[in-house]
Amino acid sequence: MRKNQLPTLTKRQFVKGVAAATTIASTGFFSNISWAKANPSELTGTEFHLEIAPMPVNFTGKTRIATVVNGMLPGPVLKFKEGDDITIHVTNRLDEMTTIHWHGILLDAEMDGVPGISFPGIEPGETFVHKFTAVQNGTYWYHAHTLAEQTGLYGALVIEPRTALDDEHVDRDYSVILSDWTDEDPVDVFLNLKKMGGYYNYQQPTLGDFIDDISLLGMGKAISKRHMWNKARMGRTDFSDVSGATYTYLMNGTSPNGNWTAIAKKGERIRLRFIGAGTASFFDVRIPGLKLKVISTDGQRVVPVDVDEFRIGAGETYDVIVEIPNNKAYTIFAQSMDRSGYARGTLSPRPGMTAEVPALDAVVPLEDIDMMGNMAAMGTMKMDKGGMKMSGAAKKPNHARTEYGPGVDMRVDFPRLNLDDPGPGLRNNGRRVLTYADLKSSFSLPDSRPPSREIELHLTGNMERFIWSLDGLKLNEAKPLHFPKGERIRVILHNDTSMAHPMHLHGMWSDLESPDGKFQVRKHTISVQPAQRVSMLVTVDAEGRWAFHCHLLYHMAAGMFREIVVA
Repeated sequence: MRKNQLPTLTKRQFVKGVAAATTIASTGFFSNISWAKANPSELTGTEFHLEIAPMPVNFTGKTRIATVVNGMLPGPVLKFKEGDDITIHVTNRLDEMTTIHWHGILLDAEMDGVPGISFPGIEPGETFVHKFTAVQNGTYWYHAHTLAEQTGLYGALVIEPRTALDDEHVDRDYSVILSDWTDEDPVDVFLNLKKMGGYYNYQQPTLGDFIDDISLLGMGKAISKRHMWNKARMGRTDFSDVSGATYTYLMNGTSPNGNWTAIAKKGERIRLRFIGAGTASFFDVRIPGLKLKVISTDGQRVVPVDVDEFRIGAGETYDVIVEIPNNKAYTIFAQSMDRSGYARGTLSPRPGMTAEVPALDAVVPLEDIDMMGNMAAMGTMKMDKGGMKMSGAAKKPNHARTEYGPGVDMRVDFPRLNLDDPGPGLRNNGRRVLTYADLKSSFSLPDSRPPSREIELHLTGNMERFIWSLDGLKLNEAKPLHFPKGERIRVILHNDTSMAHPMHLHGMWSDLESPDGKFQVRKHTISVQPAQRVSMLVTVDAEGRWAFHCHLLYHMAAGMFREIVVA
């Protein structure tokens, strides 16, 4: 029996379950305790010693136990060079099995750090030695592949290029890790979601909202506005499973009142390496008064693009450069996608300075395209017992027979293919927002072969019951996918839900294609928007057993996961 089955009561059981499957609101009171400094602890070289242990922390006025690396939350920045042979000793001082996954790093499967897939995990008191050659450069990160990811086990990886690029010269360089913290036991968070999918959604429409709509739109239109969503048992504010109702949002381990600060003086070019370490959170990031020049994503160089704002999903990284025009303070503002809270920090010429912190944007409800895809502008919709079914003129995709059942409450027959949508909550907000269509890798692919086969996976779920799956099957119900070694494969991801899912493939690159089938951008984590269909090409060059999953921890634990076997 696989260990990824639904957990029962004990934390230890749940940790092992998540491991095999993978594995007071933000505007309220905050502690000023900070576990990161303006220049976070940095370890350099080719050999590292990391110790995972419990440590008391206080972000909300209550002391809780976090999981930390070398006494820090986040853990130290690990910095080395492309081409180096790296050795990392990881010692477990917890009373339960743990692990570290090297997110986005190309290495042997047994070094990847996914218990239940490629190695057994690190038992209490044991040390595991990870060895790999750094065959890439850029910004990456490390994190637990157990519940300890929620309790603080994560940190930045910076791999310097073998040859420095002239256009990457900066005066200062900072890693900015965005994460979410809860005082609740992560087991309780998961069980609360199983009891009620919207347990932490405090922004659902009220009777007062309905009355307001009647006065503005009339009774008929007010009812029509809600009819489709109510019939599908879905909410138009279901952006995130977990919200600021329990989360405190952190920037480099610092709460908003703690105000993480980085020195940035007039005339300087500053590189900010943003890392999406949210367990269940997307962040929308901007620095009011400054343009953000995006130069890479997921460690891979892109043609630079200037924006005001970008959305970062769990698992993704974005490197941006900002130029400081004067000696004043600027706020780094990262609001959660559901607008229930924010993380923030400051760029300033000296410590102690602050800038105005923007108000949270208003909650913008999900739109019809987030449920219906292209059908929102094409035709009609009807419901059946197993979920949503849509009809229209376009050719329908293939839905596996396993998608028809109580674990799937929605099927999108006409998904949207566009990459130029910033996503729900960011559309037409008056700011220049990054989209995947803006990201273009600055290099040509070394493997230009056409794909030898296609594999289509549907991202599925039942939001009300908090069941998440691929093709309607949870990990313990599905056979591994087989990728023949040496082939070039097209993987099509079809989102049959009204939530975004950051999909992470271990061990190999994901080369995102444009809607017309051209190479767009190389990533290791691709966020698939609601009712969207994307395709990526994979060069199957890494033998072994690998994980492929949604990087939202509780979706992953609930079953949105597949094992990939390369042979």
